[in-house]
Amino acid sequence: MSWSLWTWILLASVVAYATKAVGYLVPPRWLENEHMTRIAGTLTIGLLASLTAMNAFSAGQALAFDARFGALMAAAVALLLRVSFLGVVIIGAAAAAGFRLVAG
Repeated sequence: MSWSLWTWILLASVVAYATKAVGYLVPPRWLENEHMTRIAGTLTIGLLASLTAMNAFSAGQALAFDARFGALMAAAVALLLRVSFLGVVIIGAAAAAGFRLVAG
């Protein structure tokens, strides 16, 4: 049996909605637990870091160090210098544009 792409999309949508609906059944005392709060915070940071790494260093199945890497490093330096969020975004974008201009 071969399922079409739309079948998979609908199935994924149902699973996502069911997962969200089940979240409302979790007792509030579980969510207010300090241990759960710490786990949720750590998990969020880990997922964001892995997403950033995948978007910055991947090109298909290989690693790539291109303008995205330079932009990420420029943004990291801006964060270390305590630049505002908007400034970090502008510095990262300018760095990416500069690296792309130089690289051709």
